[in-house]
Amino acid sequence: MTYSAPSTADAQPAPGAGDFAASAEHVSKGYGRDDARVVALDDVTVGIPRGRFTAVMGPSGSGKSTLMHCMAGLDAVDSGVVRIGGTELTRLKDKQLTRLRRDKIGFIFQAFNLVPTLTALENITLPMGIAGRKPDQEWLDRVIDTVGLRPRLKHRPSELSGGQQQRVACARALASRPDIIFADEPTGNLDSRSGAEVLGFLRSSVREMGQTIVMVTHDPSAAAYADDVLFLSDGRIVDTMREPTAERVLERMKGFDLPGGTAR
Repeated sequence: MTYSAPSTADAQPAPGAGDFAASAEHVSKGYGRDDARVVALDDVTVGIPRGRFTAVMGPSGSGKSTLMHCMAGLDAVDSGVVRIGGTELTRLKDKQLTRLRRDKIGFIFQAFNLVPTLTALENITLPMGIAGRKPDQEWLDRVIDTVGLRPRLKHRPSELSGGQQQRVACARALASRPDIIFADEPTGNLDSRSGAEVLGFLRSSVREMGQTIVMVTHDPSAAAYADDVLFLSDGRIVDTMREPTAERVLERMKGFDLPGGTAR
């Protein structure tokens, strides 16, 4: 992982460009105009290594969700360059960007976003059906077994628990074998037990299936499932942490409430 703030003892060596599943170079993003303008991202440079689980944390308003949305091509940047693999998103037209998001990126949101009239299996394969592609059955079976959904494939969302619905959403994101998955507070609507099940699945999908995941979260316990944590404050990446624990993440987050916390 590479980023624009001074490195710490926990920061990883910067890999070569070919190791990045996604990257941002000198990205800035603001909302509003003139005196009402708010800077959400301030000259951010970061690379997300392939095959790792990265959590993004920071105080409310730090820019963490904006960073995810910009890197996923859901929001346009004001300046700078965003890439998925070797493809520069900022140069793509709308149809090209839609196609890239469909083929290269998976999404998991706090709201499960399942179609209520479809079964779990139909929800999992829906994006590929819309794209006119048949799923790789061997890979699909592996995803289904990894999330433990095989007994529930014929059930509709109303017949599933919240944790099971989120696992369907996770399987849907993985089913097309995307280059990278962006998860925005994926356990925000779940109880602690269901959340732990979903986070355990996300971690195993990285370690056993080679997936790359970027997760925005406010929960130190959730961040502890990741390989790396990025800390944002005032629109800048101010720190990183490798092999995090909930205790270390919580201690670092407390620093944002202290004078000079962004540089602690």
